[in-house]
Amino acid sequence: MDQPKVARMLRLMQLLASNVNYSIEELMDKLEMSRRTIYRYIDTFKEAGFAVQKVGSGGTVYKLATLKSSQMDLSKIVYFSDEEAYVVNRLIDRLDDTNAMKQGLKRKLTAVYDATNIGNYIDRKSNASNIGVLTEAIRGRKAVELRGYSSSHSGSTKNYRVEPFKFNTNYIDFWAWDLADGRNKCFKVSRIEDVALLEEPWQHESEHAAAPTDVFRMHGGDPVHVRLQLDYVAKNLLVEEFPLAEQGLMQEQDDSWLWDGVVYRMEGVGRFVLGLSDHIRVLEGDPLKDHLRARAKKFCCKKINCVKS
Repeated sequence: MDQPKVARMLRLMQLLASNVNYSIEELMDKLEMSRRTIYRYIDTFKEAGFAVQKVGSGGTVYKLATLKSSQMDLSKIVYFSDEEAYVVNRLIDRLDDTNAMKQGLKRKLTAVYDATNIGNYIDRKSNASNIGVLTEAIRGRKAVELRGYSSSHSGSTKNYRVEPFKFNTNYIDFWAWDLADGRNKCFKVSRIEDVALLEEPWQHESEHAAAPTDVFRMHGGDPVHVRLQLDYVAKNLLVEEFPLAEQGLMQEQDDSWLWDGVVYRMEGVGRFVLGLSDHIRVLEGDPLKDHLRARAKKFCCKKINCVKS
């Protein structure tokens, strides 16, 4: 579910729960939605367990009433990765503190942070299909066969029999126990040609363990503390590209911010810094500084060779 759509749904919730009785026409005007979309969202709220009632004699005013807790299933309308959940949590934070729904929405959102669901951001049908099979395998604790997996480490394409158990941010990759190698590995969804669900149940659940992932979506290696000084441009791009990084941001001056956090590999943060080298200073993190020097040296050598040739 894309962020603008989530924002509109939350805004509609807020209006339906307010002390003002808005007609469908007024909601359409305030939210810039069609009548059909308003009714579709109202139906979605009902299916998820929210009590939506008509008020007045005209039949065009709806209110969000007491929640039917025994039937509540917010996951029917929310499909969030950690980053998406963080963004929506910030949207809820902007609601007035006097709004009775604010804390309730936050509790329910927390309940689905770790849910294994598929977002609408997936733009390849093959990815959607493969993620669907992987999701089914995780829920059913089944093994799968990854067919035609293109491995950058081996430089070849092969099949893997694995026990998938956890997706990472935005379903870009996932953790699985490799039955042949007997260890946990991280696989990229986009590199899989096809996924076949097997009847074999998990045999190694006690050994399933995902490595921690930093805000730049990298994992593996020892944790390294990094401190960056960013200008306005870098700060905005950091939050837009890596929403979870906002939790480590501190404003130093009107046009300067500090980001303080832990990274597990230098490639992720290194790409971000190199792409904005005029806008970022590395204040702490010797391994990152060494990585940047090595990348800069390699780039300069390539440029010189290109000129000579």
